Formats: sequence, structure tokens, C-alpha cells
Amino acid sequence: MKQKFTILFDLDGTLVDTAPDLMRAHNHVMRKFGFPTKSTGEIRNLVGQGAGAMLGRSIWGQAKKEFGKVQDEKIKKEMVKDFVDFYGKNIVNESKLINGVKDFLIWSKDNNISMAVCTNKQEHLAIDLLKKIGIYDFFEYVAGHNTFDYCKPDPRHLTSVVEILDGDLKKTLMIGDSETDANAAKAAGIPVILLEDGYTEKNITEIYHNHLIKDFIGIEKIVTKYL
Repeated sequence: MKQKFTILFDLDGTLVDTAPDLMRAHNHVMRKFGFPTKSTGEIRNLVGQGAGAMLGRSIWGQAKKEFGKVQDEKIKKEMVKDFVDFYGKNIVNESKLINGVKDFLIWSKDNNISMAVCTNKQEHLAIDLLKKIGIYDFFEYVAGHNTFDYCKPDPRHLTSVVEILDGDLKKTLMIGDSETDANAAKAAGIPVILLEDGYTEKNITEIYHNHLIKDFIGIEKIVTKYL
């Protein structure tokens, strides 16, 4: 039997404000390999496409003259491994749920809505974070950066999860905070609810969305229109 409705959630910057802990892991790696560190605000603009992309964009943005030093794939892999190891051990030191998330998840479950996470975070890190912050049990599936052979903004990252849940794309919503989420959902033909203070360098006017929210307070009014 198909679920009445499906909601797909991004994780970083959407369900959880993870920037402080990502910043600590990022800066740990930057100091170790001799690159400039960043502030929490700067980290928010780099998150969304996975650890490797975040580290690469950081180095490119703040140390272009030094970027040649990490053309070596071995060094890049070492940096990503160090980041993942450090972050995995410090994943919920300062991370917090976005305002209203827990109540909305409870409401959605009460309304028989099928829920899943589609994140570009590595799958094991996403699951660990969701468990430690106390919301893992709300989700029927968690798809990370390495779950499939593709990830956002590839729309298959979303459509594959809907298929796994035996859902219907015409009865699905995506909630995210960046162009990575929005572009994937748009390509999949799924309406997008966008958080306005997302982990992105782009202005919200540059990102495709059907609805704009500050946090999850009152989001039920939007979702109810689709049920």
C-alpha cells in the first residue's frame, strides 16, 4: 500500500544546524595541511556537496596560490579522510535542530506522511548524526552521498528514494536549503520548500523554490495544501 504522501529532507542546514561542528572539523584539517581556517558563517556557504567539495572550494576560495599543492589525489584523499574522522568523533558537540523540526516530524508521522533524508553527507555520518540528535526513527530511509552512484543535484538521488519508499513523485515534497536541493527537486518535478538562511553562497532569489520559510514553525499550513 502506498503512503499518502512523501517528504524528502536535506540534512545540513535544513533539519540540523551543523555549521559549528563542520567548522571545527574543517579548521582542524586546514591547520594540519597549512591552509587558512574559516568562520562558521563562511562554512555555511561551503556545505552542501560533500566533504571533498567543501574542502576543495575552501582552499580554492581562500588560498588559490596554494591550490596546486593539493592537485595530488592522494593528498586530497588524506584531507577528506582526516575531515571525516575528526567530524565523526565530534558530530554533535554544537549542532542543533532547526527551530520547529521535532514538532513538524511528529505532526508528519501523525498524518501518515512517509519521510526520508536525502543528503550529500556520507551515509554513515548522516545516520549517526540523526541518531545522536534524536530524530533518526522518524525516517524510513536515509540516502547519503555514497548511497547510490549519484547524489544531488542529480534528481535520481530523490527519485530513487521515492521509488524505494513505494511513493509517488506527484505526492512528494522536498525541503532543503540550497540550490543543490532545489535543482535536484526541480529536475525531478518535485515542489520545493526552501529555508531562507541556507548553507549556500547564492541569494534566495537565485534559487528555485515554491515556498520560502524561515524555520519549521507553521510549515504544516504549507504541507497541508498538498495532502
